[in-house]
Amino acid sequence: MRARRSAVRAARGASPLAWAALAAALACASPARSQPDAGGAGGPAADDTPPPPPTPAPAATERGESVWASCAEHVPPGATRPRIEETFPKNGFSGYAAHLEITVTHGKGETVLPEGFKVQGDSDAARAIQKAGFVLPEADAGAGPTSTTTATDAGATTRLVIPFVPLPKEPGRSALLLPPVPIAVSRASGELVTVCTRPHEIVIEDPIANERDPKVKPNPPPRPQREEWVLAKQLTAGILIGAALGLLVAWLVRRWLRRPRVVVAPPPKLPWVAALEELEALRRSDLLGEGRTGEYFDLVSDCVRRYLGARYGFDGLETTSDEMRDLLARVRPPVPVLPQIARFLADCDLVKFARLQPSEADCLTALDDGESIVHRTTPPAARPGDGAGPRSSPAGGQQPPARPSRAPEGEEAP
Repeated sequence: MRARRSAVRAARGASPLAWAALAAALACASPARSQPDAGGAGGPAADDTPPPPPTPAPAATERGESVWASCAEHVPPGATRPRIEETFPKNGFSGYAAHLEITVTHGKGETVLPEGFKVQGDSDAARAIQKAGFVLPEADAGAGPTSTTTATDAGATTRLVIPFVPLPKEPGRSALLLPPVPIAVSRASGELVTVCTRPHEIVIEDPIANERDPKVKPNPPPRPQREEWVLAKQLTAGILIGAALGLLVAWLVRRWLRRPRVVVAPPPKLPWVAALEELEALRRSDLLGEGRTGEYFDLVSDCVRRYLGARYGFDGLETTSDEMRDLLARVRPPVPVLPQIARFLADCDLVKFARLQPSEADCLTALDDGESIVHRTTPPAARPGDGAGPRSSPAGGQQPPARPSRAPEGEEAP
């Protein structure tokens, strides 16, 4: 540049021959200056001709591998490189997906893309694809890669369709180069074979380049978005489990509350205690004052009969007088007042079967006889001691004091 300026300054006051020499020198210097610009990004060659693909590293070529910025091919020793056939459109529109179709021929026990087509966003491959002007659409949006495997006699064939969205940096027509992308094949032994596709050229047109007055297009219709609400799922599961447990606990509590309960019956009274209480209640009743002597006499008879049956182990109300005398005669040790019991039963039979109407004195006499029979047949352990208070019965009941009674004829008072 400085040489050119010096030449121009020197030629300002020169002759026409000097101007001709200066023009020839500039003409010779122009090719030398323009040659490095031809390969630059701003030269004409950069606009019309895509840059050549990078050359594999020598060390990788010697190992049988191809290394690119977006793909590193790797074939383990002893493995056969799968045969792939690929097609990519030559033309496309900016912002519209261009599909790379790949057909992989491999063995039956091998799997193409075992973990799916994945390119990490911060990896060298992703940066190389993005630098080339391509973007991979999100798989969750419904535009992810597809894979179809067909079994053949010799092995299997897998057809892959991978979409790439070209997004050139400059408007208008652009020529982009899709760099090689990795295709992983899992062998039956677990080894991975990585095969790289070829670089593909595509001419990208602006979708609105031929429109005179392009208008802003409306947004596409909304698409349903599904979001996994983990907290709601956990709350719903917890509520359902809690409701089930609550119902189970309520059913168990209700069943426990409605269980048949054991009613503890009060301990039965001793026969002599019950008989004396019943006879005392008859003595205080108003049956004699109302003139109901027959009913009074029957109640005294039933009370004594019930007592004798409970005392000596038989049904006193269902046993006749003769049967009761026979049963009492076999009791050992012998009943001490057996003759008095026999006369009492005979008097009761006369009133009951002969339909005799007892007087008030007869009723009181029968009551005294009944109390005397109960007192004299009470076990010795339950009788009150001489000069002492009433002793407790074996069942815990307190024996009431004995009432004085007249002794029957021919017998001594106890």
